[in-house]
Amino acid sequence: MEFLWTYLFGSLLAFLPESWRRVSLWYGRVRWERAGTVSGILEMAGAITGMGYWYMYEMTRRINQITDMAESGKLGPEVEEHAVRGAALTLWYMSPLTWILFYFFIEGAIRMCAAAFTEKAFGSLPFWMIGKIFSGMGTRSGARTGSQVREHARSIAGSVRERVMVAGLQEVPDELRSETDGADEILEIWASKKKEEWEPPKIVRVDDRFYRLEESRVGKGPRPFQYRLRGLSAGVMGRKVLQYKTK
Repeated sequence: MEFLWTYLFGSLLAFLPESWRRVSLWYGRVRWERAGTVSGILEMAGAITGMGYWYMYEMTRRINQITDMAESGKLGPEVEEHAVRGAALTLWYMSPLTWILFYFFIEGAIRMCAAAFTEKAFGSLPFWMIGKIFSGMGTRSGARTGSQVREHARSIAGSVRERVMVAGLQEVPDELRSETDGADEILEIWASKKKEEWEPPKIVRVDDRFYRLEESRVGKGPRPFQYRLRGLSAGVMGRKVLQYKTK
């Protein structure tokens, strides 16, 4: 059943934005990191196949077109075969369809790497843009949509970059650094692995003390993931409070 849900349905649904996928009946049954990887491979394979057929069709058409023009004397007295093929190849490169196919090949590679390295299945950008256009129809959201597209691209690139950066790092114990800022206690936690869901301004319970997560950043060295927390005078344990044990 996993093959059916993940590799068949999941790989097709992975082209859609996550918000669309969540409304499907199969969302909880799919291993999205695997489905996203397969979906990226399918997109790359489709782009390569389409590019091959488009190359054969367009090159044959352009060569015949240029040859007919040469035979009619429109291109001068002598036109060599390599010049005809070079001109046809240039026209093929200039075609918008060629660049569209190149784009889908690159997008497929990025989506495959994102799913394989970050375990997040990102949908195809054209579907994401269609969803934003329809959701923003009737509102002045052009600038906001453009900003969200850039943020979407940066999110994918950042996730892949982080996974590549820490792939060769050895897991070591966290390093805790404490200081004071006026009357407040500041706690910095430097870790070799990223702490999931640690996003400002969440509350973190460190042993028996509550802190507010103020900042998370990625640096260099054996502990590149750095978290800055500010101590709270009091706190109440809840479902959304993150827990961290020093021992």
